[in-house]
Amino acid sequence: MDSNLVRRVGFAVVAIPLALLLVWLGGLPLALLLAVAGALATRELFGLAERRGVRPATLLGILTSAAIAPVTWAALSTGQGPELAAVAPYAVALWLVLLLSWALAARAPADRPLEAVAVTWLAVAYAGALPAFLLVIRHGQHPLRSWAGAWLVFFPLVVTWVCDTAAMFGGRTFGGPKLAPTISPGKTRSGTIAGIVGGLLVAPVFARWVFPAVGVEVPGWQLFAIAGVLSVVGQVGDLAESLFKREAGVKDSSALIPGHGGVLDRLDSLYFVVPVAAAMYHAFGVI
Repeated sequence: MDSNLVRRVGFAVVAIPLALLLVWLGGLPLALLLAVAGALATRELFGLAERRGVRPATLLGILTSAAIAPVTWAALSTGQGPELAAVAPYAVALWLVLLLSWALAARAPADRPLEAVAVTWLAVAYAGALPAFLLVIRHGQHPLRSWAGAWLVFFPLVVTWVCDTAAMFGGRTFGGPKLAPTISPGKTRSGTIAGIVGGLLVAPVFARWVFPAVGVEVPGWQLFAIAGVLSVVGQVGDLAESLFKREAGVKDSSALIPGHGGVLDRLDSLYFVVPVAAAMYHAFGVI
């Protein structure tokens, strides 16, 4: 067996049960997992920028990304969501003032301060804020140790994993024109279509067996709509991260995860999927 495949399988054997446990438990443990992932992914994104000669505000960016999920959980657990929403614009404005003050003090005009500020802002929003919507899904209406809340999280995750797998095998089987040859040469249009079909097939499984078993009521047509949209945006998210790596001239964002690359490589689709799923759940009254 290929050594890379062995590492991938070994990592999955440990990581998947742990992820399932933390999603079922929810709360602070899940928030801390997202905080660690946010900090690591932010560092990886900064690493890509540094390969192009851009030096972001590393410490400020990493600490901010790590703080977003715990702050989100604190607001959800104390019922202070509306108050946090009212304060958030001021907090963001003050943080931006701090970032710009850092650039003024730490970067000369020749050090590309505009790009340093832009990459720092992007990393915090992309790697820190977007994944925090997982907590909104998990605890929108469900407490700790809830299978109902856990399966609401698992649905978009499973749609994404099935979509990715179907796209890979569909592309290999049918081949044909490339989807975005300058960004991700391995992806084909046939694989994209296969991925969407695969993602859609998850909807009836959840509608018929999974959600009724845990007391979640979501009409089948809504699950089809969510799965269809997520199957598209997940592939767009994958390409977006590939665009960053292509500019930096690397295959993987890091070598942190054996056989999988970096955190950005593992969560690329989910950065788009999680907030879109939360928005659609909210629009349909699920959370």
